[in-house]
Amino acid sequence: MPDSTSSLPPLDPDHVAIVEASGGKLLPLEPIGAEVHGIDLTSESPPPPDLRRALEQEMARRGFLVFKNPKQLDVDDFLRASCWWGGRQLHSTHGIHPATPGGNPHVFRLSNDRAHGIPGVGPQWHNDGSFIPATFSHSGYHIIRPAEKGGGTYFAHQAGAYDALPDAKKAYWSRLTSVNSNSGVTHPLVHTHPISEQNCIWLHLGMTGAVIEKLPDEDGFRLLDASELTRLCREYNDILNAGLDNGYAIAFEYEENDCVFIDNLAVAHRAAPEAHLPAEQQGLRIMHRSTVRGIHPLSPGFGLPAYVDIHGANPFSAGVWQGGGIGFRWDEHIPMQN
Repeated sequence: MPDSTSSLPPLDPDHVAIVEASGGKLLPLEPIGAEVHGIDLTSESPPPPDLRRALEQEMARRGFLVFKNPKQLDVDDFLRASCWWGGRQLHSTHGIHPATPGGNPHVFRLSNDRAHGIPGVGPQWHNDGSFIPATFSHSGYHIIRPAEKGGGTYFAHQAGAYDALPDAKKAYWSRLTSVNSNSGVTHPLVHTHPISEQNCIWLHLGMTGAVIEKLPDEDGFRLLDASELTRLCREYNDILNAGLDNGYAIAFEYEENDCVFIDNLAVAHRAAPEAHLPAEQQGLRIMHRSTVRGIHPLSPGFGLPAYVDIHGANPFSAGVWQGGGIGFRWDEHIPMQN
């Protein structure tokens, strides 16, 4: 099991002071994340550069920020605030549910009742936008209606998870590259975060069609076979789940009017199991998600291309090469819709 001491840094006092000088408060959540009070997300002007930089850096360091709002944001305010971060521009690739306000194409409306939103999304650990080279820099989660009996989101800091790995596994995972099962885009299993400069792990447990290993002591590559890929996915799932007990993950429950922004290169997430329980059992849950254009391509190493033809013939002599849908099913008994 990983070390029980979190490797994540505390809030930077300079960042806390900048938020306070702007009339707000920045308070740590434990073991990861932070709360922001008193910063107006309804402002039509972006925050001052020093405030935006401080908040963006804390997102990278702590994984996510929860903005506590005195009243419900409207859709335009939520989407405008989403553009404070990263690429500063929405990048939306999702379907539009009929109940989405105004049919806004930038709102991904989720619910545990299909009459109110798209159900069943994100049951396994993942990062948004794994099907494009420059994955979304940030995502926003605006709770419209928290379920009366709970149903939040699990967040795991991927630098904390990397630090918890044994050295041999760090070295092995650093030679691995995942292939998205739908687009064929490739991403390293370990990358260095562009802001925090921490090593982070990265793997989509509901949309991976292959994993390529760079051979350790010679030129060349190979594919993981089914048993190896199953073991990798289970170990990845286990190391993120272990963060709930070891200081780098949190089971976050939304309160009314909460607006969460995550650094999508630093933190993985999955819906809490309760989030997908029927509304009749759990109470109606509705959430709006936004996604922000990436600015840092999550590029594979070792000279591998940004895309491979995952829907074509296997270019290796053996190993898993599975295009389409959820890709490789590493556990037959779990939901994998993403």
